Amino acid sequence: MTAYADIFLEKARNYCAYQERCIDDVKKKLESWKLNEEAVLEIIKKLKKEGYIDEERFARAYAVGKFRNNKWGRNKIFYGLSRKNIPELYIQIGLAAIDEEEYINTLKGLLSSKTVKAETDFERKIKLVRYAVQKGYQQELVWRVLEENEK
Repeated sequence: MTAYADIFLEKARNYCAYQERCIDDVKKKLESWKLNEEAVLEIIKKLKKEGYIDEERFARAYAVGKFRNNKWGRNKIFYGLSRKNIPELYIQIGLAAIDEEEYINTLKGLLSSKTVKAETDFERKIKLVRYAVQKGYQQELVWRVLEENEK
């Protein structure tokens, strides 16, 4: 690698050290620096070898972070990771990192904190389900939680 490429390798290391990154994010950043395809692949290869990029670690951090900070459900997290070209296996590992009890409690909290104006109880439930599904929660799970809250 040339001295020119070493400068970009160091910049890429700093970029990756700042927060967890996936290959797709790093590739886009390197391309924004107008590097050719060969240099991009070489830098990504070195970053992977040095442990700056790890797709599995990224998937776990992304899933847990989006869940805890944004209160996203598994469907929305799955979609977000898919858009970053994360392999299916790593997506499943990331989703498995979310504690099931914490997941259901977060969903319950979301549903109870949401104020909905509706004329009937059924209409209120429909609006709550739509809201939770939009946040990425599974429709069957939302209905089950709503039914449990009634008991």
